[in-house]
Amino acid sequence: MPGHFEPLPGGGAAVALDEVEISIIRSLAVQLLELIGPGPGEDVSDDPLAELFAEGPSEPPSDPVLKRLFPDAYSGPDVEAASPEQAEEQRAYSAEFRRFTENDLRAGKRDNALVVIRSLDTLAAAREGGAVLKLTPEESKQWLSSLNDLRLAIGSRLDVVDEEDTDLLYRLPDEDPRKPMVMAYLWLGGLQETLVETLMK
Repeated sequence: MPGHFEPLPGGGAAVALDEVEISIIRSLAVQLLELIGPGPGEDVSDDPLAELFAEGPSEPPSDPVLKRLFPDAYSGPDVEAASPEQAEEQRAYSAEFRRFTENDLRAGKRDNALVVIRSLDTLAAAREGGAVLKLTPEESKQWLSSLNDLRLAIGSRLDVVDEEDTDLLYRLPDEDPRKPMVMAYLWLGGLQETLVETLMK
């Protein structure tokens, strides 16, 4: 079990984590939580109707990590090859889609990151040098989503766009200042992969 998820009887997943691994994942999840924030224009009142009709931003975020986490709904090669009129229309569609979905997306990503932090806090309270994290099926899905968000965030900082970029990371010299971030990116990828395999069993 060390370093990879395994299935639990009755569903869910388990992984053995040492103190350093717990600390790294928790720190990254907290940073992700702070980066996502409440979202511009998000209503934080207790009025359920106000929350229901709250509108999100229509413009994409300026931070490259948030752009990766909350991409335009209409983007890619087709948009780039479109005429100016078509491109403007696609931007309008993206703005409208973002306005009605980004707040919910932010809330979902925050909830997932909080599940990661809280489960690690519970684990930390009971551990002596390390412990086995046991997740319910629902927690496992939230962990999977949050691991994906963490990798997208780190990958954005490392300018990882495709598989070729990932291959280059393996060849970075040890003295490269990006090396610790690269190691975290690759390690989280391994955790994510074994959690996917576990949930498919």
